[in-house]
Amino acid sequence: MSISGTDAHAAADPATLPPLVRHALAAARRHAFAYACRPEQGRLLHALAGGARERIGETGTGCGVGLAWLASGAREGVRLFTVERDAERARLAAEVFADRPEVEVIHGDWRRIEEHGPYDLLVLDGGGTGKTPGDDAADPAGLLTPGGTVVVDDFTPAAGWPPLHEGAPDRARLHWLEHVALDTVELRLAEDLATLVGTRRRLTSTGSSASSE
Repeated sequence: MSISGTDAHAAADPATLPPLVRHALAAARRHAFAYACRPEQGRLLHALAGGARERIGETGTGCGVGLAWLASGAREGVRLFTVERDAERARLAAEVFADRPEVEVIHGDWRRIEEHGPYDLLVLDGGGTGKTPGDDAADPAGLLTPGGTVVVDDFTPAAGWPPLHEGAPDRARLHWLEHVALDTVELRLAEDLATLVGTRRRLTSTGSSASSE
């Protein structure tokens, strides 16, 4: 979730937004939910969703704006599972997707996403990122299919190495960039916005980890 992410969509030409995204944005605005993903992030999610074969997972549904970008980009037959810890937001999001049977909105702790994996694409936005104290990082080896993709958003673009947060090494970002099970890159989506995209490494015939091609 991004600060003022809902308002950031106001600058976009409505004709460039998928109808489902416009529907979710309307719900977010009606209920004064400001923290939707930004449109730059949404377009990335839309593109990545097109590569999923069977399942997409998300933590942190909010009012469903990011989920709407994902669902709009996913191919027919792909199922989407999203977890929201706030009961009212989960209810509102479920209403947005009431006529989309391939989408399931789950109320509960982010770890409930484990019930439906592994995923071809997993977006960590409301738990499992390891960014805050008490929020354990999700296990990509257990939650992703071989070659599957994990997305962790809402970083400030790194200006050097190691990446810093409040003057110290950014341990959450380094966790994903250096994860043994992943090949991860940082993508700059705007001057003030970056996202980490990691691909789960495939196992070689000897059982060791190797980079995906």
